[in-house]
Amino acid sequence: MKYTSLDELISTNSRAKDYWDRLPDYVRSQIQTRGDNVNSFASLCDYAENLLRGDC
Repeated sequence: MKYTSLDELISTNSRAKDYWDRLPDYVRSQIQTRGDNVNSFASLCDYAENLLRGDC
């Protein structure tokens, strides 16, 4: 399902909200700068995983 924004995604999709809450602050901050482009749970996961890849 597609949402209009990151805010709508995490406020209406409990799975996305749980995932969001477990992300490190710096990852959430980076994602929020592009919140209009994060419109599905899959896009949230993809973006977060790309940012987290640098931690390995």
